[in-house]
Amino acid sequence: MQMSVEETRIVTGSSASARIIAAGIVIGFCYWASTVLVTLLVAVLMAYFLDPVVTWLERVHVSRALGSLLVVLVTLALLAVLGWSLINRADQFSQDWPNYRAPLRALAQAVESRLENIEAHVSEIEPGARAGSRIVTVAESHPVRDALVGRLNSLYVFLLAATFVPFLVFFMLAAKRQVWHATMQLFPAADRTQVRDTLADVTQVLRSYLMGTAMVGLILVLASWIFFWGIGLDFPFLTALVSGVCNLVPYLGAILSWIPPLLIGLKQFRTVGPYVGIFAMLTFFHIVTANLLIPALVGWRVRLNALALTVSLLFWGWMWGAMGLVLAIPITAVIKVICDHVERLQPVGRWMSA
Repeated sequence: MQMSVEETRIVTGSSASARIIAAGIVIGFCYWASTVLVTLLVAVLMAYFLDPVVTWLERVHVSRALGSLLVVLVTLALLAVLGWSLINRADQFSQDWPNYRAPLRALAQAVESRLENIEAHVSEIEPGARAGSRIVTVAESHPVRDALVGRLNSLYVFLLAATFVPFLVFFMLAAKRQVWHATMQLFPAADRTQVRDTLADVTQVLRSYLMGTAMVGLILVLASWIFFWGIGLDFPFLTALVSGVCNLVPYLGAILSWIPPLLIGLKQFRTVGPYVGIFAMLTFFHIVTANLLIPALVGWRVRLNALALTVSLLFWGWMWGAMGLVLAIPITAVIKVICDHVERLQPVGRWMSA
């Protein structure tokens, strides 16, 4: 017996409401369990990045468990060396902080005086200006100490998550085949071929993105390092590392990459010329990266249009902050691959790459 038009409308409305509620539950869970999900996603990306090395070791007759352990230990050692180098550079920067604070204070005072002049002109125009306002003097605080105290909770969460990442990466690498087989068993036998093809495309997309992004980031850091060293900027490697990584951010990367050399250069440069050169060169790096390096090295597999990319950056950045900006592109690329392999979601996949 066919349903009436009214019954069809009720069923359709109930289905739409159920989807909206389910989407709200998923978004709420992603926000509430952000630490766990970000930790898992970072571990998954690192496992995809390191898996070719483990596979190569397996081909030269090194067991997968031992190869996974060696790769994770070497990666941790390299990160420790890099972290120690950055700590030393940051310590030198903190010792020179009074030299950098003076130009910043002068700039802040100039901006404050300009705002006071504007306020004075506005108060002359406004007849009912308030008189006898009380002036409150705020004692100067140490910026590094205040930042550390304000971020203790975030630092604790970060260290807790970072502690689990090496173990997760090791288990994912060592038990790759078992995890793959168990994942296949979650789906009906008739759908396993489609699931296998989807996971293979996801692997290809993530590996292409990670390898390409790593190469682009290395090129940006080296180019920025050479440029900063050539103009005589203090702490050229530390500045190049932060500026080069910031330059990878789509759209906003050029502006973000200006901030580190701008702060470092306040102590050294007293004319506008060096700053114009820094802005021009870093903007040139960003244009070359966005239009040449990323298409060539990241490849054609990560096909996301500008609108989908911008929306994903806004959404995941709001959801998870800085880590959301880092994970937005691979998450959206995986969603697109899944949409391409599910028939009723293929229009969404085509829209994301149109």
